[in-house]
Amino acid sequence: MENFAHVIPYDVIAEIAQANEVPAGVDLIQAPKIWHETKGKGITVAVLDTGCDHDHPDLQQRIIGGRNFTDDDDSDPTTFLDYNGHGTHVAGTIAAQQDNKGVVGVAPEANLLIVKVLNRNGAGKYEWIISGIHYAIEQKADIISMSLGGPIDAPELHEAIKKAIAHNILVVCAAGNEGDKDESTDEFAYPGYYNEVISVGSINDKRHPSRFSNSHNEIDVVAPGEEILSTYLNGKYAKLSGTSMAAPHVSGALALIINLVNYRFQRPLSEPELYAQLIKRTVPLGFSPKLEGNGVVYLTVLDQLVNVFEREVKSFVLSVQ
Repeated sequence: MENFAHVIPYDVIAEIAQANEVPAGVDLIQAPKIWHETKGKGITVAVLDTGCDHDHPDLQQRIIGGRNFTDDDDSDPTTFLDYNGHGTHVAGTIAAQQDNKGVVGVAPEANLLIVKVLNRNGAGKYEWIISGIHYAIEQKADIISMSLGGPIDAPELHEAIKKAIAHNILVVCAAGNEGDKDESTDEFAYPGYYNEVISVGSINDKRHPSRFSNSHNEIDVVAPGEEILSTYLNGKYAKLSGTSMAAPHVSGALALIINLVNYRFQRPLSEPELYAQLIKRTVPLGFSPKLEGNGVVYLTVLDQLVNVFEREVKSFVLSVQ
C-alpha cells in the first residue's frame, strides 16, 4: 500500500514569538464556561499527525508518551519530534495547559498521546496511519484526532477505524479543504468521509462556513478553523487556517464531554452515546447540512436551555399566583 495521505492542506497566517490568551476558537465553542466542571483530566487524546514539539512549554506536561511510525529519524519509533508544525498546532488546540501564559487548549488537563504517522513533509503511507490507529487502541486512548486525509478510499484504513470505534474510541477527522462553498457540489477526503468518524467542517469567527471547507452528507459538526492561534515549533505560536484546525476543537470538546457525562450518568457511555451527547451540544447556523452538519459545537447550550426553561416556569408560576 504505497499510496500516501497528507496533512489536510492549511495556510500559515502568521508565526508569533509569544502569546498570552485564550484563543478565540476555544472561547467561541464555550470551553472556558465549563472548566469549573471539567478540564478533561484523565481523558487521553491520540493525535495522529506530524509529531509534536514535546519541549513546548504549553505542551510538555500534557504529553504522556508517543510513537513514530514514519521514516523520519531513521524510523526510530521512540522519536516523535515534529519537523512540520502541523501536529504541534493541533495538539495545542486540544490540550495546551492552562498556566496564565502562552495559549490554552479546549481541554487543558487532557492527556496527549503523540502518534507520528506523517513525516516532515506532511505525508504518510496508509500503513503508517493504520499502525498508528492500532497503537492508539492498544494504549487505550479515548479519542483519536486525525487532521489528515487523501482522495483514496483505502479499505484497510476503514477497517482500522471501525476497530477503534468497536473499542469505544471516538474518531474525529478533518473534513478537508477542497471546498468551493457551494452546497450543490461534494468534495471528498478520506478518512473524513467515512460514516463512522466525526467529520468536522470549518467556520470563521462570524460563524459562516469557511470557503475551503468540504461539503457533503457526512459532515457532522463545524468548529472554528480560520486564523486559529495555537502552539508551534521551537516553543513559538502560529495562526493557521484549515479544517485541520477545526477538528482538534471537537477532539478537545469531546474530552470535556466524556468527563461531564460519565460523572452525571455514573457509568462510562458508549461511542454512540457520546456522539449523541456531542450533537446535543451543537447549535444550527442556518446553512445547508452539507456545509454545517448539525451545527457548531457550543458546549453550554444545554445549560442555557435549562436556564430558559426555569425562567419560563418561574414566570408562569408568578402569572397564576
